[in-house]
Formats: sequence, C-alpha cells, structure tokens
Amino acid sequence: MRKHQRQWKLEELRELNGDTQEQIANLLNINTTSFRNKEKGDTEFKATEMFIIAKYYGKTLEEIFLPPKFTFSEQRKQEV
Repeated sequence: MRKHQRQWKLEELRELNGDTQEQIANLLNINTTSFRNKEKGDTEFKATEMFIIAKYYGKTLEEIFLPPKFTFSEQRKQEV
C-alpha cells in the first residue's frame, strides 16, 4: 500500500539527465532498493536527502518534490 506520493518529477528529471536509480542511491548513500521505494512513494525521503537531490540537479525542493499544481494555500486548506 502506497503511503506517499510517487515522485514523478524526480523520476522524470533523473531520466532526462541520464541518471540511474543506482547512481542517485549512491549519491544519497543508500541502497538502490531504498531509493526505488522512495521514488515510487512507498517510503518517504528524508529532508537531507531532498536537499542533496535538489542541490545535485540545481533545482529547488518545490520544483522537485511538491505535487504538480500544488500551492501553499491548498496546503493550508488541507491542514484546517
């Protein structure tokens, strides 16, 4: 059962740059299976892992990890 959102933007970015799951797993110092589970949304990325990925690709956290069309006002509505 998937608890978290699949990281479609990360997967697309990784593939467009020619990076494999194994390469990014090595960057994060985790095994490939753990990275695959995080990318699929089965487990959550740690904040430090998200920062490492964002820096590696020269993107913001929002550009990679927020769902498409997500706004902070939508987030506030969900929290209320």
